[in-house]
Amino acid sequence: MAANGFITDWKEKFRRGDVVTRLLYINVAVFLAVTLVNIGLVLFKHDTGAWVRYLELPAWPETFLRQPWTILSYMFMHVGLFHLLFNMLWLYWFGRLFLNFFSAKHLRGLYLLGGILGGLLYMLAYNVFPYFEDTVYGARLLGASASVLAIVVATGVREPDYPVQFMFIGTVRLKYVALFMVLLDLLFMTSENAGGHIAHLGGALAGWWFAAGLSAGHDVTKWINSALDFLFAEKKPFRKRPKMTVHYGGKQQDYDFNARKKQRNDEIDRILDKLRKSGYGSLTEEEKKALFDASKR
Repeated sequence: MAANGFITDWKEKFRRGDVVTRLLYINVAVFLAVTLVNIGLVLFKHDTGAWVRYLELPAWPETFLRQPWTILSYMFMHVGLFHLLFNMLWLYWFGRLFLNFFSAKHLRGLYLLGGILGGLLYMLAYNVFPYFEDTVYGARLLGASASVLAIVVATGVREPDYPVQFMFIGTVRLKYVALFMVLLDLLFMTSENAGGHIAHLGGALAGWWFAAGLSAGHDVTKWINSALDFLFAEKKPFRKRPKMTVHYGGKQQDYDFNARKKQRNDEIDRILDKLRKSGYGSLTEEEKKALFDASKR
């Protein structure tokens, strides 16, 4: 009973949470699931690394073609508790800051775009530079760092002079935070974690591409959000159509009018329910316009 209550509580918090909260929950849930499975495998003296490799992004293209889902799954995987904690803290801090200037859908799309570009740059570098020729066949990537850095850089491009408070350092402008992180990754491209630093640069590129494109009126995350909306669209329950009522004596047939009125009311109820659950920033432009038009009636 206690376990069921705990899971139900998590589900409710996830449902009511904003996009940052949901991404945090997904990353933590994946980490806990992987850890628990590995503990079980260790107890029965089985290899813990074999199955996890099906979720990590391989550098070798032939392996990737057999595991294409890893371009998405790797960005929710973490190698240890401190790896998870560091990424989630940055996601929480800069995700909240990001939402001050962009929408929740932008953050959702950019998280995935940053991870995708980071993964692609990682594979490209490992197959182009001779430095990696001895490790390319077995190299694998995991972690949310590329996605998080995309969010940091996008926010820095949008508000470069925004002040950020750091313990023991003081106030630093956001553009310097982003530049420092990118410079650090450039300097450590040949370190032990070379793949991770290269992926970070891909995430940074995605963040810059998104913020610069949006300022010019082009949203590079639109295709990702459209795909997600299609995959996770709420299925509307079937409603029996009302019978047509015909009025005589000069009165018009009001079936079409009543049907359209009911459809509008149902749509406004749905938008208001979404507004209560996820906030105004989660509404699409069409939903905002429908809500505005309804308020004038």
